[in-house]
Amino acid sequence: MRDKNKMISAASGAMEYIFNPTLNDRVLILTDADSVSIAEAFHQASVKIGCTVDIYTIKNNERPLHEIPLGLEQMLPGKSIVLNIIKAYPDEIPFRIKWLFKIEENKLVRTGHMPGINEEMMLNSVNVDFGGMKATAVMLIDALKNAVRIHITTDRGTDLLMGVAGRKFVGDIGVEATGMCNIPCGEVYCAPLETEADGVVVFDASIGDIGLLKHPLRVFLKRGKVIKFESDDNELVKRILELTDIDDDARVIGELGIGVNPGARITGNMLEDEKALGTAHIAFGNNEDFPGGGKNRSKIHRDYLMYKPTMELQYADGSKKLLMEDGQLLKP
Repeated sequence: MRDKNKMISAASGAMEYIFNPTLNDRVLILTDADSVSIAEAFHQASVKIGCTVDIYTIKNNERPLHEIPLGLEQMLPGKSIVLNIIKAYPDEIPFRIKWLFKIEENKLVRTGHMPGINEEMMLNSVNVDFGGMKATAVMLIDALKNAVRIHITTDRGTDLLMGVAGRKFVGDIGVEATGMCNIPCGEVYCAPLETEADGVVVFDASIGDIGLLKHPLRVFLKRGKVIKFESDDNELVKRILELTDIDDDARVIGELGIGVNPGARITGNMLEDEKALGTAHIAFGNNEDFPGGGKNRSKIHRDYLMYKPTMELQYADGSKKLLMEDGQLLKP
């Protein structure tokens, strides 16, 4: 394991701030051959706290999984923390969804979901000041609490007005019973009003399942729904259309997220990209399980990332506040 002590320290920080574990917690780690060093770091961190740990390792000849292995399901009862530390196979999305729903059936289980996590993420975006990151998230949530609209612009051409009245912003740094978060964590997000997003947004960083962008993607929205994709990269537009033409709600806005993780990098892996400080992301598709509300029932949820946004908040009384300018968060 490279930088073993640093990896264990990062895992310990994540365990402490995200799960607040005690000696009574029983941990289940789901892992595979590609993720064994990270699983071992979380194993050591859990044992150091005093938790009991069971590990289920997916065999390479079983991939891609489509159903929950019986042995894995049999290990779930009685667990209070589940850590999914696995390589991300696109063909395993149905399995991962089924597994997460199965975990939710077991009350009082907290879940750390890490498909695609690697050692670089552990040493950078997981090895962070969780307390400081959470303080930033709380500051943002306070500012966003009573906003009814958000005006987003960028120097690449984004000009989007989005409705968020009545939709709660939440952070992902810490989970309660039956809660789940991705690791690395570090975002503040909400489910915008599905019929109140108008304008154009230019994504110039990365897209889920696509990776880093060589050319920006321009997305035009009317009443919350995508009406056109444009890019100098015709193959990108073709691929986006293939991924989006799943159902009608796949084109409907599903999320606005703001990255607050100072250690997160833009690598093309959305698990980390969307947490990067100085970025924002918008997802189209499903949001019905969002804590702050959401009515989009699409079969998919895909994130699109932009660099250096400017965000102006608008409140019901007509007042306005600049939340972010060219990617820099502004203190109240």
